[in-house]
Amino acid sequence: MYQFILIIHVLTVACLIVLVLVQQGKGATVGAAFGSGASQTVFGSRGSGSFLLKVTVGFALVFFTTSIALNYLASRAAKQVQQMNMPVSTVPGQEIPAMPSSAKEDKK
Repeated sequence: MYQFILIIHVLTVACLIVLVLVQQGKGATVGAAFGSGASQTVFGSRGSGSFLLKVTVGFALVFFTTSIALNYLASRAAKQVQQMNMPVSTVPGQEIPAMPSSAKEDKK
């Protein structure tokens, strides 16, 4: 499950980067006023702004959703590993020493 979400996340990031780079800046229509000739005729009279904005927002939502899902899965897996590595005391109330006493004497 983690790998599937990670693949979706990476593909979403790549698409989001491409979409941001394809979009024009706010001052990009000034060239059309001076006779540039390429005044956004492919996407209609309103231009590509509204279409690309909607697609970018969609990919951003997928990006945030996969980020939260990956964070949740990674934290859950870390908790499971931590619980597996915790030593269990056989006598209630007795703490397990961090370092055996023989190892402490060797360091002196």
